[in-house]
Amino acid sequence: MTQLRLRFLLVFTSILFTTYSFCQQSAQQYVSKVWQPDKGDGSYQNPIIYADYSDPDVCAAGDNFYMVSSSFNCIPGLQILQSKDLVNWTIISAAIPNALIPTAVFQKPQHGNGVWAPSIRFHNNEFYIFFGDPDFGIYMTKAPKAEGPWSPLKLIKAAKGNIDACPLWDTDGKAYVVHGWAGSRAGLKSILSIFEIDPITCEAISPSRIIFDGHENNETIEGSKFYKKGDWYYIFAPAGGVPTGWQLAMRSKNVYGPYEYKIVLAQGKTAINGPHQGAWVSTTTGEDWFLHFQDVGPYGRIVHLQPMVWKKDWPVIGDDPDGDGCGQPVLRHKKPDVGGEFPICNPQESDEFNALTLAPQWQWHANPKETWIYLAADKGFARLYAAALDSSWKNLWDVPNLLLQKTPANKFSATVKLQFTPNPKFIGERMGLVMMGRDYGFIGLENTAKGLVLTQNLCK
Repeated sequence: MTQLRLRFLLVFTSILFTTYSFCQQSAQQYVSKVWQPDKGDGSYQNPIIYADYSDPDVCAAGDNFYMVSSSFNCIPGLQILQSKDLVNWTIISAAIPNALIPTAVFQKPQHGNGVWAPSIRFHNNEFYIFFGDPDFGIYMTKAPKAEGPWSPLKLIKAAKGNIDACPLWDTDGKAYVVHGWAGSRAGLKSILSIFEIDPITCEAISPSRIIFDGHENNETIEGSKFYKKGDWYYIFAPAGGVPTGWQLAMRSKNVYGPYEYKIVLAQGKTAINGPHQGAWVSTTTGEDWFLHFQDVGPYGRIVHLQPMVWKKDWPVIGDDPDGDGCGQPVLRHKKPDVGGEFPICNPQESDEFNALTLAPQWQWHANPKETWIYLAADKGFARLYAAALDSSWKNLWDVPNLLLQKTPANKFSATVKLQFTPNPKFIGERMGLVMMGRDYGFIGLENTAKGLVLTQNLCK
């Protein structure tokens, strides 16, 4: 699913030829001061992650859960989060640590392009991630551990407009991928297709076959996830549009259909609009849960957790007060039974910059260059080196060397200690703090002919 706006907190960008250093506060087992889903009394509140983890997918491996989401053009890409209880999450790695491919394309910011709606699966003691790039095709990477290292991206099906890919290894030894279509590239959307892959190499061995048409009642169906339960093949997929839609479950006893469908989650009488695009996951104690996002405009897509039960071979997600089989989101609920209690933790936000690598919450606006940053772990700071602006640049929307992290809550403050050392030979160097989006606000220091000047800029 495409994302046309960025929802990130930029801590620093160096523009032109500036050098500076900075440090922040952090913690090992990070506990957020601005949003806490775990209420500490055996219950949780939604969202479980108040940050823009768009199009989340989750798998279980042993007694751990692992989440991925759309990272679009940002690097490291495919950030991986881990949880013991589906409520408390921490970032542990990134499956695309250094660069998106083709590398030449992603040297410049490619807003809304790149990694769309990935899926993560644990199969034959290995982790697999599949995703569609709307311009180049469907990619796969795998690793023996979620912490990595992850294999180089492999293009398993070159295609324009194939998105939201999810694999299924069947009980008969065959394997398949379900995917959606981006109308902006393919000329057609609101359909789902399946193609067969080699179960070992994961390369496509058949063309895509359309298996569901949503044009009549389920416009903009996409975000497909593939499962098998008993004799039934299930495809979970959202429809109706990102801020306004609903969640479908589709089932068939033949992998290619025909598929019957049912709306199993919708906004109902709640304030949670467009609850869809997510993941079904089971605990070792036998409970079923569904994770999805809610689109909250320019802020991004935040992650919710819903209870789920099966009735007559259909999933029912959330609260179903009228018993019609279509649930609505819950805001507060008993935590999942995972066989124990685990410490409260949240995705990392702060950083002391006392390590030899960037903390996992940080991402660049595009494929980074090796000369952009120096991590002085012994001194507790990171030094960013400025880069010359491309001649075609108009504003920060076009600048690749922005160091960003996702906004952690709807209300928060950001504090930074910095030292700014401009090159005296160059006038116009600047750096600072920005809330980056299609619109953005920037506060910074600029080296002018009159010396350093504190500036504030708004870009609409």
